[in-house]
Amino acid sequence: MRHLKRTAKLGRTGTHRNAMLANLVCSLIIHKRVQTTVAKAKAARSVAEKMVTLGKGGTISDRRLAVARLHNEQAAKILFTELAPVFKDRPGGYTRIIRMNERQGDAAQLAILEFVDSAVEAAPAPEGKKTEDTKADGNEAGGKKTKKAKKAADPKS
Repeated sequence: MRHLKRTAKLGRTGTHRNAMLANLVCSLIIHKRVQTTVAKAKAARSVAEKMVTLGKGGTISDRRLAVARLHNEQAAKILFTELAPVFKDRPGGYTRIIRMNERQGDAAQLAILEFVDSAVEAAPAPEGKKTEDTKADGNEAGGKKTKKAKKAADPKS
């Protein structure tokens, strides 16, 4: 039975799991939101909440613990200078998980893990390439004219 076993193993060894969660939390701290699977988001939420609590402490030992856990000094600096002051009056619950649709390749349930406070400005989600389908005037999506469009545009024929 699995009673009282809290660790989500995520199909990885302990060191691989810790490294993956550290990378995920570093990305969350730097970009303010990250898209991943629901299982990884739930596991990373726990680590992220503990890191913000360390950031609120602000002592040198807290900084050392954060750098040791995250393996990224840039993320630790952002944690202590930008995020900790925003959450200083909040007693917990710094992140939220927003469920999304399934991934097309393997139908894994996706989610967005982000910080809660509106004061934390999330980076806008990158938009895909916008292509206009203009076949009506003879241009394809790439801007190239088709053979029929070239013939129609030539006044010689």
